[in-house]
Parts: sequence; structure tokens; C-alpha cells
Amino acid sequence: MTLAPDISLVRGADGEVTLLIDGVQAMQGWEAELMWRSADLLCAGGGDYLEVGLGLGYSALRIAGHPGTRRHTVIEKHAEVIDLFRAEHPAAPENLDIVHADFFDHLERLPQAAYDGVFFDPELPRELFEDRARLDEFMPRLVRALRPGGRFVPMFSLDGAVPDAATCTTTPAAMLDRYLRFFDRVEVVRQPYRAYAGTEYTPSDHGDAFILCFARA
Repeated sequence: MTLAPDISLVRGADGEVTLLIDGVQAMQGWEAELMWRSADLLCAGGGDYLEVGLGLGYSALRIAGHPGTRRHTVIEKHAEVIDLFRAEHPAAPENLDIVHADFFDHLERLPQAAYDGVFFDPELPRELFEDRARLDEFMPRLVRALRPGGRFVPMFSLDGAVPDAATCTTTPAAMLDRYLRFFDRVEVVRQPYRAYAGTEYTPSDHGDAFILCFARA
């Protein structure tokens, strides 16, 4: 029997917000601007969107609220994360659907050529995140769910040596190596960031982040 993870939302005295999953910093409030910029890149053409991983919901709300978005679907593994989001945002946009499911189990149900963009930011154990065989298995299915010209934006990458505490955080070079072979082109946007003093998954409390937007021909 698999034990349910310990999930909590922690607020600091200075307004700092941290989503913890089994004691690991899964997401923090300082990431909001990076999430918004990522969402704006994804939604450049309008349409229907899919997001893997809800987190604090910054990107979900931004994508759903984009003027050109018809429908935005988010797949989130942890029911507690969904409950926290709904408690924080009781009046979420009507075009936002949140599906409680494990993304890897849900892959087979994704319709082909149904989405104009995918935002991919699940919280995964590092060994799973870096599993090339698993990547080669699920990415072609995810790409098939994109319409021609569809965009794919993974979690932002960071310049500098990524600490051991990071799970899904990595460098731009690693992101390119991981995803570019599934697409025809990529746009890279540099965005400065400033993390919290107690952030454990960034090389520093400030520096450059890079948002990579991959696209099909």
C-alpha cells in the first residue's frame, strides 16, 4: 500500500509561499512571474491547452485567463494540491478543467491533435525526471496530442550549478538535450529571477532563468 504524500501550503512572515510535498519544496510564490511568462509564450496563438502539474496554479490561471484560450485542462496527481488550489481560488475561470489523475496513467486517454499547447511542469522524483527511457516512451504520445504548430513549454531552466535538493530543476542545455529532438524549433527567453533566501532548488537566490518554448512545424 502506497502512503499518501504529506502536502502542505506554508506561508512565511514576509509573505513567502511554499508548496511542500513530503517536505520537499515543490513550488514557491516567487516563481509567479516565470509561470506567467511561460504561459504567455504558450498561448501566443490561442486555442485549447493542456497542463501537467498544477502546483500553486499561477500558470493555470494565466493560461485559462488568456483572451484566446477556449479550454484549459490541468492534470494533477495529488488531490490535496487540487483542494488547496480550490480553497485559494473558489471562483476559478469556467474554461479551466482540473483532472485528478497520474499523468502517466492518463496519457492513453489524450486525444490526438487536440491541443494547441502543452505546459509540462509536474513534480517528479529526480530519478524519474531524468529517466531517458521513460521520456522516449511518453513524449511521442504527448507530441501526438498537439495540433500542427502546437507549442510545448516545460518548466523553466536555470543558469548555474543546480543543487542536490532540486528535483525537476535543470540547466538550459539539459532541457535542449531532453526535448529538442521531438520538435522542429525552439524559442529561448531569458528572464531574471529572485528566489527566497531559503529556496533550496536554485543555484542562488537570484540569477537568470530560461524559458524554452518548443514547437512543431
